[in-house]
Amino acid sequence: MRLFKKIFASVFLFTLVFSAYSATFNDNLSESERETIEKGEILIKKINYSKYICLENGTCEFGDRLIKLYKKLSPKYLAEVIQIKPYEGNEDLPERMQELLANISDYAGIPYWSERHERFWDLYSSAELVSEEDTENGKEIQARIDMEPFGVFNQKITIEKEDEVLLYDSENLNKLNYEGIDVVFKGKMKMSILLFRDGDNWVLYGIGGVNAPRIPFLTQRIDTSFINRIKTFCNYIFEKL
Repeated sequence: MRLFKKIFASVFLFTLVFSAYSATFNDNLSESERETIEKGEILIKKINYSKYICLENGTCEFGDRLIKLYKKLSPKYLAEVIQIKPYEGNEDLPERMQELLANISDYAGIPYWSERHERFWDLYSSAELVSEEDTENGKEIQARIDMEPFGVFNQKITIEKEDEVLLYDSENLNKLNYEGIDVVFKGKMKMSILLFRDGDNWVLYGIGGVNAPRIPFLTQRIDTSFINRIKTFCNYIFEKL
């Protein structure tokens, strides 16, 4: 009888966990992944294509816009980073997150682990604020970023905040080159972070994608370079909050 009660309690608890986020995430988020975010741990998913995005339509207006943006991007390389944080004690999370994301100079020196070289490098060796303009509900920023091995590129960043929702979105404004080959054209590399309240919790949802060709002999290296950089940036921001 005692064993039955334990099994029943475990099943009941899992059902609560599963149903708690069923309206936030779709079936692309597995049971084990739901358990990971329920523990407050950071979940990193390499999904490659927009059809595997796990954020559910209808969660919030900014979320729906984000899904449309990434479907339009039609990326060949795509990753998601998700974390749940309690609302209590973090009531000012949107304000802290906005300040962190708008501080462009701090992007330089974010530690990035290179699988190929088996050592840490800077994610961005330099990050310079070019311009900043206040908008109706946020900021529009242009930055100059140096990201090896792709070199220097210009980045457009928008930060929008409404009530208990914040959306950070960035895209490249010029081509990126890899070993003498143009691999990313203007507007084809995006990185975004969405923060929204879901009951007693905040949901941090990061996504980044690149519409770049799969080049023989270089695909794996390009894939690793882009995906790991997306993971590294989102993970850094999440851990700082």
